Formats: sequence, structure tokens, C-alpha cells
Amino acid sequence: MFWCKNCLNTSTRPRITFDKNGLCNACQWTNEKKKINWKSRQSFLKKIFTKKKDNYDCIVPVSGGKDGSYVAYTLKKKFNINPLCVTIRPPLELELGNKNLINFINAGFDHIHVSPNNKVMKDLNKIGFKDKGFPYYGWLISILTSVLKIAVSMNIDLIVYGEDGEVEYGGSNVTKDKPFFDAVYAKKIYFEGGYDKVLKKIKAKESEKAFFKFPENEKLKKIKLTHWSYFENWDPYRNYLVAKKYCGLNEHTESNASTFTNFAQNDQALYVLHTYMMYLKFGFGRATQDAGIEIRRGAMTRSQGLNLVKMYDNYFPKNFINLYLDYYKISLSQFNYIIDKWANKKLFKKNKGIWEPKFSIK
Repeated sequence: MFWCKNCLNTSTRPRITFDKNGLCNACQWTNEKKKINWKSRQSFLKKIFTKKKDNYDCIVPVSGGKDGSYVAYTLKKKFNINPLCVTIRPPLELELGNKNLINFINAGFDHIHVSPNNKVMKDLNKIGFKDKGFPYYGWLISILTSVLKIAVSMNIDLIVYGEDGEVEYGGSNVTKDKPFFDAVYAKKIYFEGGYDKVLKKIKAKESEKAFFKFPENEKLKKIKLTHWSYFENWDPYRNYLVAKKYCGLNEHTESNASTFTNFAQNDQALYVLHTYMMYLKFGFGRATQDAGIEIRRGAMTRSQGLNLVKMYDNYFPKNFINLYLDYYKISLSQFNYIIDKWANKKLFKKNKGIWEPKFSIK
């Protein structure tokens, strides 16, 4: 196990690569972006929208958070593109997230709120938690499949997501120089190759699974999927400032659980469990991700990030435990069994009921 010489990304992060100087591919990409002709990429974007649609030019998935809000605002105000904004209702919604979504809608955007079958969502999330160590696996599926279903039903042929997380934060470089990605890529990378297997385990009618299933191939082929980070240098903090100023985004008064920031991922309670599971499986948590972003954008030194990671990464979401037990309909012992099952024994040891790292970040 080793760490990026610049940003603290760890070698255990899935699909990450490093160069001979010890820089992760997220840091390499940060340097590479300085040489990209963004105007050329945006000219390509404008060509896509040469023929204006009668209704909507594209779909932008949003949660009311900084990134989707920024993308929708930029497309509408800077490029005169008319987006339909779509939210897939997350499990265990948080009040702040709901307020931010309402503020975003009130800022002047057409919006559809989709609530996929709640029972199926719970079952998929529970199987994801147990079988993949992925607490909101069902919701992750739906933010792709449900949005695609809306696109088909409304004859919209482009969906613009926020950042390409694999490229921006460390992971697969397959899409680095490609404007579009497809469902095959999403199944392999975002769903970790387990989509079909997990969906088959759900005891529900096919009609109840509708929002969790991809459209037919012929309809799917007509829809392009892209990330806004292909067309503009991605900067989460800039996104936050724009969303706060123009879309009514509010942040927590204190830092969020498991990190030092307060302005991101405020829409659902399961995200904290997701990042804790990520920490136990791979040895890096939410603070490592946030510190990496700040280091790469030049707002923080590596030593400052290191101190924050040591303070926050190993955060157990005890304040949400009863909420999780009720949601998954499991006992505390069952919950702990699943946590223990997914803890990487090469990286962690259990001391008085608490998983502690064997490693020391260098």
C-alpha cells in the first residue's frame, strides 16, 4: 500500500494508476487539463445543440447540490441550452438536501422528481450492502436507468451528468479523451459488474422494477451520455460558489460527518455509511477524497490534507445507526456482521469492537 506523492490517493483505490514519479492519474490529469483547449471542446458541444429541440435540449440529473445545479445553470445561462432537470429521490433523504432542491427549482428550472418503487429500492440497497458492501446500490442504479427511461419517454437524446469521477479523482482513464460513455461502461465501472446479478435477486414484479431496468437496446442506442467535466475544467469549489449565488444552495453550519467540508453530499444519510464502507474496504474515506480535491486545486498543502485525513477518515456513523437498522430491517448484530465481513483484514484490525487501521499514511 502506498500513497500519491501529491494528493494522498492510495494505491488500493479501484482502477487507479501511478506514474514513475509516484503521481496518481488524478494528479496527472490535473496537470494535463492545463493544456486542454476547452474552447474547442465547447465548440463541439455547441455543434451538438445546433438543432434546437421543441421541448428540451438535454437532461441534467440534479440533487439540489452544487454540481448538478452548476451544470444546469451553466448550460442554461451561458450556452442558452434548455435542460430538463431530473432528480431520482434518494433513500433516507435529509432536510437540508430537500430545501436545496426546492431552492434550485425555484431558481427557474423545469424539473421532474422520480420516486422509483420504494420497496424495490430498499431491497436493492440491502442486497448491495450485504453482497457488495455498497449501501445505496439500488439508488446508484436508478440515477442512470431512471434518467434513461425519462429520456426515452420524452424523446430527449442527450444526458449531461456532472464530473467523470474516474478521471477527476483517480480510476479508469478509458473515457479521458472521449466525450461520451455508454451503458456497458456504466455497468462495468459504476455498478462494479454486479448489476444483472443483484437485480435477479429481487422478488418483485417486472413492472415494479421498471425504473431500475435499462431501456431496450434500440432505444438506448439513440441516447448519448456525457459528463460536463469533458467540456470544462472541473472545479467543485467553483460549482459550490455558483450554486450558492444563483441556485439557493445552503451548506451545513458545521462540517459534514466524516470530513472537514460542509457543502457537498447533503441529500441523504446513506452517503456517510457508503464512505465508511469505502474506508474499510480500501483504506481511504471521505476526508481523503475531499483533501485530494483541495490539494489538486492548490487550496491546501499535502501536509494539511494529511492532518485532516487522520482526524476524519475513520468515522463510524453511530448517529445514524438506528436509522440504518430500521431502513434495512436488520438487527445491530446483523449490521455489525456485514460491516465486519467487508472490512479489509490486511488493512484493519478490530480493537474493542472498533476497526482500526494497521497502516500509517505516508
